[in-house]
Amino acid sequence: MRYSGAAELARRVAAGADSAEQAVRHYVDAVAAGDGPIQAFAGFDPAVAIESARRVDRASIKGPLAGVPVAVKDVIDTEQYETCHGSPIYRGHRPLLDAACVALMRRAGAIVLGKTVTAELATFAPGPTRNPRALGHTPGGSSSGSAAAVAAGMAPLALGTQTAGSVIRPASFCGVVGYKPSPRRVPRSGVKLNSDTLDEVGLFATTVDDTALLAAVLALQPDWATLAALGRGGAPPVIAWTLTSRSRQLDAPMAQAVQRAADLAGEQGARGSQARWPEPFDALFDAQRTIQLMETARALQPEYAYRRSQLSVVLVEAISEALGYPPERYTQALLTARSCVNQLGELFGGADVILAPSAVGEAPATLASTGDPLMNRPWQLLGCPMISLPFGRGALGLPLGVSVVAQPGQDAKLIAAAAWLEQCWGRHSADSR
Repeated sequence: MRYSGAAELARRVAAGADSAEQAVRHYVDAVAAGDGPIQAFAGFDPAVAIESARRVDRASIKGPLAGVPVAVKDVIDTEQYETCHGSPIYRGHRPLLDAACVALMRRAGAIVLGKTVTAELATFAPGPTRNPRALGHTPGGSSSGSAAAVAAGMAPLALGTQTAGSVIRPASFCGVVGYKPSPRRVPRSGVKLNSDTLDEVGLFATTVDDTALLAAVLALQPDWATLAALGRGGAPPVIAWTLTSRSRQLDAPMAQAVQRAADLAGEQGARGSQARWPEPFDALFDAQRTIQLMETARALQPEYAYRRSQLSVVLVEAISEALGYPPERYTQALLTARSCVNQLGELFGGADVILAPSAVGEAPATLASTGDPLMNRPWQLLGCPMISLPFGRGALGLPLGVSVVAQPGQDAKLIAAAAWLEQCWGRHSADSR
């Protein structure tokens, strides 16, 4: 039994062509067969997933995610599994309730397949997960297990979180689709806090159709489920592209991928041009890092104060650094963000979306680091929704991702444009997976 994706699986279960139990058993077998060398899952119990599927089969009304297994990052609370946040401090922690995002997808008929490995407290120190495309390379972080599980075919969908680049970068490294929504489109209740300003719940999939299906449920926007089909059949989007002001830090294949992606879209009828990166936007890279570190130092103060010996050296050093910053540095970073948001119209011009690098390059050949979030920092601070689509390969033959970026609040336009581009890029996207 094989499924082309979550949307097809849900349709078949809703129509009675397959049962939720059959679908879940398919992915349970995939995890049992494939997770040994990859180590994407931090918590996995086939009996729990199968019993959840049986409850879906007994239900008289099937939701839009009926029978679809979803892997959940281990900083997101689940009543059925421990939530350990990738830290020994929380070993054995069993939430009484699901996070709001998990409750929403379970109400829609989805099944929690298991908990996926996260970097420590969704910060910097990697977990044991390996990149399914090359086991000696990082899958990215901090949503490493979620990206790897989808890339390896062990889950059709997965939840992640992003504070800098923790959805978009792993999606790029593992060759899958990653979606980071506009601020507050997906509820964060029940998700381990790092940054009040920056944290968002995102997701991983293999197609934009499946992305739209889950996003529609998580954001309580049912019309979004049809946006991918509408986008493919609609007029080409107006696009722009940018390598930002940090283009010299990109690997050459990544820079070429963004340019080639824009060229292919133009060949298929999309109007577009290179975006001019406003000079004040140069400050966003440092401002995002300042806000992330200073808010993380606040959010993780209990762990730092009472369980410091159980934290990684890299996290202790990051918190200590942030605690040494003068208060006005944080205030200025927030003002920088606000000022640049007010100038987004200048960056986008008349474009519906902007194409940009999803990462500096392909996945580095290391398991000691999750890679550099440099290219994600400004978009995260601006609050721009993003979808990373696989496009091309790096010098070592590993996947690259090109980000499709929209202005804050324009997630619907983003999904439709990404679907059009996915279709336009077709063969290139398939070759990247």
